[in-house]
Amino acid sequence: MANLIVRNIDEKVVDALKTQADKHEPSVEAEHRRVLESALPDPRKKSFTEALENIPDVGTDADFERINDGGERDVFY
Repeated sequence: MANLIVRNIDEKVVDALKTQADKHEPSVEAEHRRVLESALPDPRKKSFTEALENIPDVGTDADFERINDGGERDVFY
């Protein structure tokens, strides 16, 4: 795990964090982590299924139909 140091925070923000920590978390540090985690996007990688589901619908199958141009097949070694 990495460490994060935040400097020059307004006292009102620190007080609000402490007040919120009293309601949710056992410490200000734990509350700070919770706030950061909830404010940022989920960093976990998407599954293949999730990635496929997020592909936009941009046309019909005919738009992507493969055309046989009579050329030779590519051969990879």
